[in-house]
Amino acid sequence: MTLVSVIVPSFNQGRYIRETLDSILSQDHRPLEVLVMDGASTDETVEVLRSYGDVPELQWWSEPDKGVVDAVNKGLARAKGEIVAIQSSDDLYLPGALSAVVRELANDPELALVYGDVEYIDSESRPTGRTTLPPFDLGHYIGKLTYIPQPAAFFRAEAMRAAGDWRQDISYAADAEFYLRIAMRSRVRKIDRLLARYRYHDAQRDKEGVRVPRDWATAIAPWTRDSDRRIRRLARGGIWLVRHHYTPPRRWVKRTWYSYRMLLANPALLPHMDRRDLLPGREPIWRFLSRVKRALGFRPRS
Repeated sequence: MTLVSVIVPSFNQGRYIRETLDSILSQDHRPLEVLVMDGASTDETVEVLRSYGDVPELQWWSEPDKGVVDAVNKGLARAKGEIVAIQSSDDLYLPGALSAVVRELANDPELALVYGDVEYIDSESRPTGRTTLPPFDLGHYIGKLTYIPQPAAFFRAEAMRAAGDWRQDISYAADAEFYLRIAMRSRVRKIDRLLARYRYHDAQRDKEGVRVPRDWATAIAPWTRDSDRRIRRLARGGIWLVRHHYTPPRRWVKRTWYSYRMLLANPALLPHMDRRDLLPGREPIWRFLSRVKRALGFRPRS
């Protein structure tokens, strides 16, 4: 049987980590090892971990670290499984996720990484939506026209070792860049199945509107100088696309500027963007018209 290792980096997610661990331990695949790398949490996390007693699949460590990248790399070094995954301490697996992935990888020995769709949940675990991601395309991944959701991604240990550790210098894009290194060497497949639940809540790292675009720009920099013109354009356009995505609507001047920079870098992005973002002043005009409609008694659209 194929051993699956699930690494759970953790810091002060005591509110959610039990639900995360239960979603892993309740999977119908065995053998399984769960490695919790906790960064010396000061909330109830350690108490929750201790409550699992001698569950044979679960190992955990709680000690100071240098952040999530350090925690993940420690887990990767300890993982013994043929298949490895990294699950955030506030996200969840859906039933049957591990079995589905093990079957997919067993049926195609050339595959290095498999991922599926995710269901979005809020802080109370209530569903709020889901992804319907297209088949994997390396160029689209470089251009940020698609992505690999970490909660639903699984990779072979040999591909992990060939790719190397997560990079500390790009901690807010470390997972995306790690998957890119795997994809540059080996085959990747997206399967049409919900595998995990991704939680949105106020304390999330990926709401950092400055750090994510900064780190992605650093991560993708080598591809902006690629000998293939299409790859260069995709990489450069993707940098501006990420900046646009993480800029709130109220900063409409920057969003409009980023939209034009996207097109200048890669005109092929036009079909993939909201063309209304090219209209200077769209956001304040829309807000003004909304106030006028409410003043006239019109109900806002649901």
